Amino acid sequence: MTARLRNPVLANATPRRRSHGRVTLQQIAEAAGVTKITVSRYLREPQRVASETAARIAAAIEATGYLPNKQAGMLASGRSKIVAAIVPSIANSVFAETVQGLSEGLQDAGYELLLASSGYSIDREEEQIRAVLGWSPDALAVTGRHHTPAAAAMLRAARDAGTPVIEMWDWHPRDADFVQVGFDHAAVGRTMARHLVDGGRRRLLYVDTGVTEDFRAHERGKAFVAAARAYRGVSAQAVTAPPDDAFEAGRAVLARTLDTDGRPGVDALAFANDNLACGALLEAQRRGIAVPRDVALMGFGDFAIGRQLGGGLTTVRPPRHEIGAQVARTILGMLQAGPASGARHASQRQLRCALVGRRSTAPAEPAPLAG
Repeated sequence: MTARLRNPVLANATPRRRSHGRVTLQQIAEAAGVTKITVSRYLREPQRVASETAARIAAAIEATGYLPNKQAGMLASGRSKIVAAIVPSIANSVFAETVQGLSEGLQDAGYELLLASSGYSIDREEEQIRAVLGWSPDALAVTGRHHTPAAAAMLRAARDAGTPVIEMWDWHPRDADFVQVGFDHAAVGRTMARHLVDGGRRRLLYVDTGVTEDFRAHERGKAFVAAARAYRGVSAQAVTAPPDDAFEAGRAVLARTLDTDGRPGVDALAFANDNLACGALLEAQRRGIAVPRDVALMGFGDFAIGRQLGGGLTTVRPPRHEIGAQVARTILGMLQAGPASGARHASQRQLRCALVGRRSTAPAEPAPLAG
């Protein structure tokens, strides 16, 4: 006969289960030889429980696979300990780093992240806002300031009810309805134009993304063209990349700029993101077009691949991780301030991007310029 092994931690536990089959708080208390109140205190504030007692409770939890009842905890405390975030894409490294910064900033305070990806669709974002607010998160972070009217109404209602609402990756305080943590995309577009003009480039092209609802890229492009045209003797226009794979789209756009001799018809191309720019850089290498002598190329995002190609791609590095970390700090501050003030009166947080100059935009011979 095979002997049945008994776990000594559970030797004193009464073998009762609820109908849902979950281990109860009472069972953990009996196994550890403490009261339910002590177990509850350990789960909320383990530092307030004596180390020997905490060790017994931890052993009982590990042995039973106990899972706290979050719904009951929410009813008791009025807090879900969940922060919801909606980003355009989790496949894009720039947003992945923001999510990582947000998650890290919330963990030490005991909050977990509920994440949704809108696929750059404001209609999908509206559905997700409705869904995540149904889970009563303690705070909500959305990407950008462009929302459907229904989505904006839900966000305002949540904010007015005391839930902190943050618009991240954007900073435009003149029309801000919510707390914003991000940067000025128009200012980035102007910086890109100025860098190319200062490098002696006079015929400029901004290559916008083919994603219709990537409003931030469109805003950078509009500001880029306006800033470049403000200089006498500089021409600038914007084109939209095909809605294909970004590398293939970048290749196609560069090919469209070539004249009958296979030479670029512009001095410089600035792209909505680094993947488009890297596609153009690869196409230039394939066709024997010298970068930056024949044409300068510039991206946005500072993706890892751009640092490796052709001596490096000049780009703009957004504060990807810092946005998430700052959103976490802002949310925690608003929650600590309480619903009477925290959800309404937090300060806007403007962060800075960095222009990273590499070989792809080395200066050309400057022509006379008036600005």
